[in-house]
Amino acid sequence: MNRLLTSCFGLGWLPVAPGTWGSLPPTVAFGLLCHLDAKGVLISAVMAALALAGSAVCVVSAPAVIASSGKNDPREVVADELAGQAVTFLAVPLFGVECFSVGHAWLVAGVGFLLFRVFDIAKPWPIGKLERLPRGWGILADDIAAGICAAMGLLIFVRLLITA
Repeated sequence: MNRLLTSCFGLGWLPVAPGTWGSLPPTVAFGLLCHLDAKGVLISAVMAALALAGSAVCVVSAPAVIASSGKNDPREVVADELAGQAVTFLAVPLFGVECFSVGHAWLVAGVGFLLFRVFDIAKPWPIGKLERLPRGWGILADDIAAGICAAMGLLIFVRLLITA
């Protein structure tokens, strides 16, 4: 059960770029909610729920997967990407998601996805240092930090998009 949860129901078992697959559910949810013109509070609530669920899974279930695999950050564990990607989109509704057109929904989702993946893969200082935390915390913390950095970039992008 731990492996199923930490892999986001098998996304982490896909052979190529499992972290990228783990980032897709929040991206698709955000894009769909924006496309459907959902209220900002609903979008934020969904992103918060995904971030909390992914975080809880990492902290509670990842230590068992770490122990069974013998790796500090097993590739199959992608609940951290789910949480971090959701953090990327969490603040956007609070800063004007309802101000851009429905036609821009997928553009904003795509830019948020790319920003998170860049920060998650590159792990600029101090993001990379967070991986040293013990057990599931180390798996999770760098992705939450990457999500925060990506959120700042996405907020700038949304502001530029709105004012352009």
